[in-house]
Amino acid sequence: MQPQVLVIAGPTASGKTALSIALAQAFDGEIVNADSMQIYRTMDVGTAKPTMEERHGIPHHLLDVADPGENFSVARYVDLAAPCVDHILARGKLPILTGGTGLYIDSLLSGRTFAPYPETGWRQRLQQQAAEQGIDPLLAELAEVDPEAAARLHPNDEKRIIRALEVWHETGKTISQHNRETQALPPRYAALKLALNFRNRADLWARIDRRVDQMAADGLVEEVSALLGQGIDPKCTAMQAIGYKELVPALRGEWDLETALAEIKLRSRQYAKRQLTWFRRDEQYHWFLWDREPDFSAALRFATEKIHASGIG
Repeated sequence: MQPQVLVIAGPTASGKTALSIALAQAFDGEIVNADSMQIYRTMDVGTAKPTMEERHGIPHHLLDVADPGENFSVARYVDLAAPCVDHILARGKLPILTGGTGLYIDSLLSGRTFAPYPETGWRQRLQQQAAEQGIDPLLAELAEVDPEAAARLHPNDEKRIIRALEVWHETGKTISQHNRETQALPPRYAALKLALNFRNRADLWARIDRRVDQMAADGLVEEVSALLGQGIDPKCTAMQAIGYKELVPALRGEWDLETALAEIKLRSRQYAKRQLTWFRRDEQYHWFLWDREPDFSAALRFATEKIHASGIG
């Protein structure tokens, strides 16, 4: 039998953190972060990272493992998360994978491997070629070595076109072949997957809006200003996070704070829609739907029943 883990997923502001902590207390669990922005140090308010007080003594893993200026990938996440989960299991505790980044969750559970990242500078050379000649010659080259990938990728998707060629030059294997081999592997972990949402979308939207207002009150503007003051590039991956990207122009005086906060709320709602689309594709998720306000006692009972039925608790 494969090692089993518990997953708590769902859109932003749906109550994942609070439920996961309650379940960790009830089932001797430890939480493994699956939020792609909470991995960054000093990015606390805008990522809704649980405070030490909110964690109630429950161990949280994969928080604060990268600096904001670093490029952090799903491959690196899996490389860090898999040994972490294995160690939790080896100590007889329940790993609770918690977050809204579906790609991170799926990649970790599946045991997906990733083509190695460049060691010989191929990515930089390909990026330089794209800058000088445009993406068309690179897409033509990809069509020769990996027509499957060339047909699948949008002609404007420069990042993935370069990645596909990078894999070919670095490994001698097409990214299509690598993906087929990876998909043929058995899953690394079996999982009980629970997801949270609201019955009425308007209630989720209202909760998102309140969260953004609370972030502003808790110092989000000051947090973004401090990052910029440290010399963090506004174009780096971490600063593209919702709540950070929108505040940069406000801090530059290009629009006012009220406009920036309205934009954060809009982008957060749009992100929640994408998260729901991702998780709903997976029929293994058991959904618990809140009414207007979360009832954590009811959610805990629901989750407990599912855990006992699955045999992992």
